[in-house]
Amino acid sequence: MSHKRIPKRRAVMAVGGAVALGAAAFLLPNANASQDGTPDGAAAAPKTLKAGDASDLASRLAGLLGDAFAGSYYDGHNKQLVVNVVPGDDNNVIVQAKKAGAAVREVDNSMTELEAGARTLKSEATIPGTSWAVDPRANKILVTADSTVTGDKWNRLESTVESLGSGMATIEKSAGTFRTFASGGDAIFSGGARCSLGFNVTAGDGSPAFLTAGHCGVAAEQWSDAQGGQPIATVDQAVFPGEGDFALVRYDDPATVAPSEVNLGDQTLPISGAAEATVGQEVFRMGSTTGLADGQVLGLNATVNYPEGTVTGLIQTNVCAEPGDSGGSMFTRDGLAVGLTSGGSGDCTSGGETFFQPVTTALAAVGATLGDTGAGDGAEQGAQEDSGLTGTH
Repeated sequence: MSHKRIPKRRAVMAVGGAVALGAAAFLLPNANASQDGTPDGAAAAPKTLKAGDASDLASRLAGLLGDAFAGSYYDGHNKQLVVNVVPGDDNNVIVQAKKAGAAVREVDNSMTELEAGARTLKSEATIPGTSWAVDPRANKILVTADSTVTGDKWNRLESTVESLGSGMATIEKSAGTFRTFASGGDAIFSGGARCSLGFNVTAGDGSPAFLTAGHCGVAAEQWSDAQGGQPIATVDQAVFPGEGDFALVRYDDPATVAPSEVNLGDQTLPISGAAEATVGQEVFRMGSTTGLADGQVLGLNATVNYPEGTVTGLIQTNVCAEPGDSGGSMFTRDGLAVGLTSGGSGDCTSGGETFFQPVTTALAAVGATLGDTGAGDGAEQGAQEDSGLTGTH
């Protein structure tokens, strides 16, 4: 596999590898745009939104609607935010959500009930090879069991799901095995371990650094940009397992130029900042083994029970990944950082489930910043248009 290198002193690129042909749609111009200036008579009609704007609106509505809020997701076909609302005596919450520009859907399960169900799964069914996340499109908890969950373990999981009550959760079987993707690849190296660099960042003291997977950070302290090469960066902080899977790795040379961009192999995509994920959102992943891949966000705040331990607060997607892609970047087509590859099952031939560490959570935990924090939507869109990205399938 070819591996584009940035000239010396630009350090390791944001991510290296050949562009996967199956994800070439990423290179097409983004035609999505926010819709403003709606006539007063149509004020209650759902707004046309970019995924990033939909995420912001969802956060505001979650606080506005209180207990009536039951999750939300992005309808990529209609480019609308769909908000789940539990109907009650106060129909004003539905009016408020519609006035804010969301499409409103009445559902049975409240977010409080779904979160309580997830806590029950944690206490009764924390079994290696299982995961769960709230799926707002189904208004249920999506429970997944890999191929190792059989016999008594399967019976325990199934009975726990049944105890939640009808219509609260569903179980899916995965043909693969949940694992971290820390072997193989050719981006960053340490001894026998190989991972992918996620995003270059600025540490709290102003020094250059990068984010990668926490399980890479706990596997080795020093990392190189060439197999068998001299170390160029040292792990500063790492979390895995537990409340996340992320690491901050500082470049040893404080003069290192660490650009805020993702290397797509034959071109780069500027990264202007970080964004929260939204269920239903289109996302792209770059990894040193498989290159560029795309898919959708399926769930948020996912819990994954790896063989090494339980990790919480992850993003669940259907984007494929393979060993060596660990720590690699997940981002939007308009240059917003969303996640760091954690692990999952399957591969880029058969597919499977993949989990990502939210970038926003990692940045907050390590005290780092990414991109131009002052850039607004216009700057983000301009960065994409100025990058000259073109391509076909």
